[in-house]
Amino acid sequence: MSTATGESNRERFEEARKRLDAHVEEMVQWHFDPATGCPFWLEWAASAGWDPRREVRSFADLDRFGHFQDEWLRGGPVRRWVPKALADRPVYVFETGGTTGIPKSRINIEDFRIDYELFSETLPDEYFPRGSNWLMLGPSGPRRLRLAVEHLAHYRGGICFCVDLDPRWVIKLIRKGWMDHLKAYQDHVIDQAMNLLGAGHDIQCLFTTPKLLEALANRLEDENSSLEQSGIKGIFSGGTEFTPQWHRFAREELLGSVYLTPTYGNTLMGLAASGPSGPENGYKISYYPPQPRAVIQLVDFDDSSRLVDYGGTGRVMLTTLTREFFLPRFLERDEGEREPPCEAWSWDGVSGLRPYSRFATATTVGVY
Repeated sequence: MSTATGESNRERFEEARKRLDAHVEEMVQWHFDPATGCPFWLEWAASAGWDPRREVRSFADLDRFGHFQDEWLRGGPVRRWVPKALADRPVYVFETGGTTGIPKSRINIEDFRIDYELFSETLPDEYFPRGSNWLMLGPSGPRRLRLAVEHLAHYRGGICFCVDLDPRWVIKLIRKGWMDHLKAYQDHVIDQAMNLLGAGHDIQCLFTTPKLLEALANRLEDENSSLEQSGIKGIFSGGTEFTPQWHRFAREELLGSVYLTPTYGNTLMGLAASGPSGPENGYKISYYPPQPRAVIQLVDFDDSSRLVDYGGTGRVMLTTLTREFFLPRFLERDEGEREPPCEAWSWDGVSGLRPYSRFATATTVGVY
């Protein structure tokens, strides 16, 4: 790297840091102002013994909050999360993941639309043609993917077709060991996809999970067809099952000329896009969050106050900073390697995503 290029990158990284600090201050002012904040955070501040509006001036100052607790999002009343300034807007509620029991719920108003509009700018029009129709082959029901992918199709000028898929039923089947039932349910979901692809709707773009993409490609092959022949040009997919090994398999065995881009996202964060991944870098997948709306940090397994070095392995810690939702320093159930800023993104990313190893034995992946 030349001296000029290195200096330019340092300037970009510093500018991104300054934008993040300014955004943090703005969001904290919003969420802790009695006129605009939500009941949960206003009540939290009343008993905290310090005023975030006075004391938070940078991203580093968020350390004062400790860690956002998983259980805070389980149960209601859900309106305690609605900012007062947005209380007259229609509110969506989305549930995280596909686990059983009382789900974690997050309110949404416009965030899911904004997140996917930002992601849209990373999609190459050659493979995701403007005006083309989409198939959403993934979890439906109360998960935000259903509406988010449909909005992405609308934003790009198309129409979205969707299947019914309940990941909680999939997980129950796995836990009971009912593998014949699991195969039957997967076949039922793929039947729906095949019917839509064969109905003359000119579907060219697809969202799905790695497991379902493989099942769909295998079904098409059984019927002497392929993803290319079905009309699909571009696919985006995500989940911790999207490993470099699986990506290589998909590229070499399933896709032909169909374009595939990995993503990492969830209801709490939004959607992190990925940099180039292929044989040139061993199919390594690096994800970058939509900063300053969301920040990913990789922290030490035993000391979450310490970031791991670049290339080091750590647990994912998420901070979300939008007008609808403030989630500081949440320890995710994922781990990976810390990636440095790059040409496209002037902030840290994460690669090698997988379920958090200290929870992994209790994690049922299901359709993901």
